[in-house]
Amino acid sequence: MNVLVIGCGRLGVRLAALLDERGHEVAVVDEVASMLGHLPESFSGLAVTGMPMDMSVLKSAGIENCDAVAVVTPDDNLNITISQVAREFFHIDNVVARISDPSRESVFAAFGLHTVCPTKMAATSIYNAITEPWESRQLTFGTATVSFRIWSADHAHEGRSLEEAPHFEEETVFAVVRANGSMELAQPHDSHQKITAGDHVILAVVTD
Repeated sequence: MNVLVIGCGRLGVRLAALLDERGHEVAVVDEVASMLGHLPESFSGLAVTGMPMDMSVLKSAGIENCDAVAVVTPDDNLNITISQVAREFFHIDNVVARISDPSRESVFAAFGLHTVCPTKMAATSIYNAITEPWESRQLTFGTATVSFRIWSADHAHEGRSLEEAPHFEEETVFAVVRANGSMELAQPHDSHQKITAGDHVILAVVTD
């Protein structure tokens, strides 16, 4: 993909580097030249200094040939404006904007914009870590969804092999999280992987 990243703060740098590492064509725009200096030395994309509201700056960054635009400046108002410009003037459908204020999600949604709110995501993650640190999770890969369930081991199962962890027939023993926080991927038929009281065994099943 050809992706334009607007904003070169911590989030912009991380996103641009990740896209670049995965083989995408990336351009980054920031109005402060020194911010672009935070991009890693290995970054092979285009770095453009200029006000992202300036059409000529966006064009010099290649927005006309972009498949997607990520607007991740710290300014919510600027993000919504640039996102609208990308959609309305340059006809880019895949525009994702960062917002800091969760209450403004409805404003972005009204304009048909896809948003990501780090504040909301962090609050949810912290809430889950406090109240339900071992709750089940689902991940989607393409069109397939995998459900992960956690089974907590007690003394009754101590010393048994990892494959003997109680699970439904359709489930696979995926990994185990030890009491010290380390994770081991399950190794089929490995008799050395024993269950210890306090372990959290991760069970996986394809659900869709």
